Amino acid sequence: MLAAALIYNLAGAQVIEFESGGLRYQALTRNGLTIMFAELPAQIREYSVLQVAVTNGSRNTYTIRPEDFILVQADGSELPAVPARTVVDNLIERASRNDVIRLVTVYENTLYGNTRYKATNGYEVRRQHALAEVQSTKIKAAAAASAIALVQTKLAPGEATDGAIFYATHGRPLGPGILRVRAAGAVFEFPVLTSTIHQSRSQP
Repeated sequence: MLAAALIYNLAGAQVIEFESGGLRYQALTRNGLTIMFAELPAQIREYSVLQVAVTNGSRNTYTIRPEDFILVQADGSELPAVPARTVVDNLIERASRNDVIRLVTVYENTLYGNTRYKATNGYEVRRQHALAEVQSTKIKAAAAASAIALVQTKLAPGEATDGAIFYATHGRPLGPGILRVRAAGAVFEFPVLTSTIHQSRSQP
C-alpha cells in the first residue's frame, strides 16, 4: 500500500517522501527529470546499497551516471559511489552465493514493490540480456549482480532506468547526511537519515 508521508524543502526544491514495499523513498523532480531512491535493508559485504530509479519526463535527452551520486556526510566529507565494475568484481571474488542471492532478492522485492516507477530499460532488461548469454550457475550469479548495478545510461524523453548504487561503508549504516546528484543541468539534494529505513538490516 502506497502512502504519501512528507513533503519538505531542501535547497529550494520540494523533496517528496513516500512509502512503498515497506521502504521509505524520497523523490525530487527538476528540469523534467525525476530521481527517487531508497536505502536497501541489507548490507552486502562492506557495501551499503541504494536502489535508485530515474524517469525522464522532459523533452531532452539526459545521461545518468552512478558517479554523480555523492554522499555528503555529516562532517562535510564526500563519499563517492563505488564504480559498478569494482562492485561486480568484488562480488565475484569475495561474496558467497548467498550474498548474491540476498542482494538480488532484496533488490527485486524493492523494485517490483514500487508502484510509482515503471522501467523502460532498467534492471529487468539488463538481467534478461545477461542471463541469456551464460550457462554456468556461478557466472549467472555474477551476471545477476552485474545487472543490478546502475550503469551510465542515456535517457531519451519518456524513458526510465533503475539500478543499485554501492557505497563502501565498512559494514556501517550510511548515517545522516545529504545525497547530492548532478543531472539534467541541475543539482538534486536529498536528506539521508538513519530513520529512512523501517526494516532491520541483514548482516553478511
